[in-house]
Amino acid sequence: MADRPTRPDGRRPDELRPIRFVLDYVDYPEGSVLVELGRTRVLCNASVVEGTPGWMAGGGEGWLTAEYALLPRSTHTRTPRETQGLSGRTQEVRRLIGRSLRAAVDLTCLGERTLTIDCDVLQADGGTRTAAVTGGYVALALALRRLAGQGVAPQQALKPELAAVSVGVVDGEVRVDLCYAEDRAAEVDLNVVMTAGGELVEVQGTAERGLFSRETLDRMLDLAARAIACLVQAQREALS
Repeated sequence: MADRPTRPDGRRPDELRPIRFVLDYVDYPEGSVLVELGRTRVLCNASVVEGTPGWMAGGGEGWLTAEYALLPRSTHTRTPRETQGLSGRTQEVRRLIGRSLRAAVDLTCLGERTLTIDCDVLQADGGTRTAAVTGGYVALALALRRLAGQGVAPQQALKPELAAVSVGVVDGEVRVDLCYAEDRAAEVDLNVVMTAGGELVEVQGTAERGLFSRETLDRMLDLAARAIACLVQAQREALS
């Protein structure tokens, strides 16, 4: 990647925005973290309740689900609260978060309990869903650490780290961790969820303007892998 600054905030194409985790941001949940990725801020709270959805009852396993919301003034103009039903985008994002974080926990170790990861966007500047997955893992780890301390679930219930990042093609250049200005102008938009070991959990990709080649996809995935390794290291340092 070239070292010249080409992006709105002066980053290199392969450079992440500054990331910070504020642990135990809220007192009451079993796990709570505020994740800041540049100007994007997402509050992730993990709650544990007894019981599972009816279709799972009696199976002896636990469940994990996620919720996601943009707070009304988290965006440039006020986003109305979704009181009359969830938008398609909200449903898509919450399912992505849930699927991703289920890959980070051994549900057979939980007993019949449900983990809910609530992800509320306090400020949006691109990459809110990937920030929610990355911060959600930290909140999940805190919750399972608490359950292990209480003797409710074994330590091995938590699987190795996973994180997510956006990658895009903007002005013909592959860039990682898009801010809002880049995201809205991207010719190609990709969201990648990956484990610490480099295994893919989910890839969401769209050609927003025109088509893209297999070679470009490979470059995007390589860039995502390097970025996710940095995010995983930041998760480990926060949880240490």
